[in-house]
Amino acid sequence: MDGGGGGGSTSGDDGKQEKHLVLAHKLFLLSHPDVDDLSKVDLRSDVLSAVKSDDMAPLFESLAAAGVLEPDAVLLSEMRARIDEEIRKLDEKIADAEENLGESEVREAHLAKSLYFVKVGEKEKALEQLKVTEGKTVAIGQKMDLVFYTLQIGLFYMDFDLISKSVDKAKK
Repeated sequence: MDGGGGGGSTSGDDGKQEKHLVLAHKLFLLSHPDVDDLSKVDLRSDVLSAVKSDDMAPLFESLAAAGVLEPDAVLLSEMRARIDEEIRKLDEKIADAEENLGESEVREAHLAKSLYFVKVGEKEKALEQLKVTEGKTVAIGQKMDLVFYTLQIGLFYMDFDLISKSVDKAKK
């Protein structure tokens, strides 16, 4: 059900981000009037699979409320439980890094939490955590990576203000 396009999870973050942009395109097609109903059935199935595979509870809630996907309280509860458990683990890694490791490990732990929020579709939490990560980032290349993650969030949610701010920040 993973459907990944490569040799495993070592490609990691890049594949996850691309996957979200593909999902954003499918969501756009679902709302487009020129797409026939039969294609929309396949698109809904693809969207549901993507939402389930990444535990995208916030997106599932909004799509169910909009009538795009069928509401499923059990599925939503399961996704929320997995998200809460993973956040707990990430918070433990951050605490451990702050107590026992160096600044780069602390930054990496915060970045992992940021990217997890991106993965599950927690837009505001992802942006907030990316700012925390930026505060712990010194290298210009790593700061640019954070700008690009923010840009990808903007593209996924079609948040033109966020896109504009990200592009402006990248220029500086």
